[in-house]
Amino acid sequence: MIGFCAATALSGVSLAQAADLVIAMPNWPSGQATANILKAGIAKEFGLNAEITELGALNAFVGLEAGTVDIHPEVWSPNLDDVIGKYVVQKKAVMLAPRAVDAWQGLCATPAAAKDIKTIADLSDPSKTAALDTDGDGKGELWIGAPAWLSTGIERVRANSYGYAADLTLLEAEEEVAMAAVDAAVATDRPMVFACYAPHYMFDLHQVARLEEPPHEDGKWKIVSSDDPLWISKSSATVAWPTAHFNIAYAAAFGKKHPDIAKFLEKVDFSTEEVTKMSYALEVERQAPSDFAEAWVKSNAARVDGWAKP
Repeated sequence: MIGFCAATALSGVSLAQAADLVIAMPNWPSGQATANILKAGIAKEFGLNAEITELGALNAFVGLEAGTVDIHPEVWSPNLDDVIGKYVVQKKAVMLAPRAVDAWQGLCATPAAAKDIKTIADLSDPSKTAALDTDGDGKGELWIGAPAWLSTGIERVRANSYGYAADLTLLEAEEEVAMAAVDAAVATDRPMVFACYAPHYMFDLHQVARLEEPPHEDGKWKIVSSDDPLWISKSSATVAWPTAHFNIAYAAAFGKKHPDIAKFLEKVDFSTEEVTKMSYALEVERQAPSDFAEAWVKSNAARVDGWAKP
């Protein structure tokens, strides 16, 4: 979601100095796919070679302002609203393409867990969450996201605000590790609850259920800026996530230098269903992101050509 990544060494961008442009790649499946599709599409339409560098979102935005990064394929909102406000609205150093992909964020349960845990309130019932205990310490476990994702901090805020942080061990781990645990839990009919987001291949692979919770209300969603080191303890959220979406971002300076590519990026129109299939191809079918992207651009040649038309 997964717009969620926050910290990877910006120095990695130096590896891309020989390229015509740099695309920051998130560390989740759909972001890897879209980054490579943009690379292949730009090469096809404009003959330019893009270097792909894995970067967290915060460092990617620093690079977009500094000129060491040109494109970011998935900027999630509301996760990165503070960052968007700083670099897009205030500094005007970054542009967001107008077309967005609809998304969703929340908590999910495997079929075994969903028999008893159906709502967010159920997570505060020790008699129900005891089944989530895998290490024998008397407390169930709940994966809330990767360490570098901003959404992980927000899930910790939600756990504190709803109250289930007191009865559950909140786990942070890379998504690949967590999804392997979900696969194993489903295969062995073991209860598991975990942070989830859509579009994501998990919903095509397993019959996981989304936990019900109070609908979003702006007045009950008070997330302090992550610039504050105490933002998690100062924040509160006792309702569902607001409606989410993600957009392509590009450096304003890059857009001025390459207005044709900027217009291309603004026409890219991935659907939610397509993004789900992309993540499925990479994570379930184990296709290499670059190979998948080359095949995707080839099979969608006319559409990609349309993105490049004035």
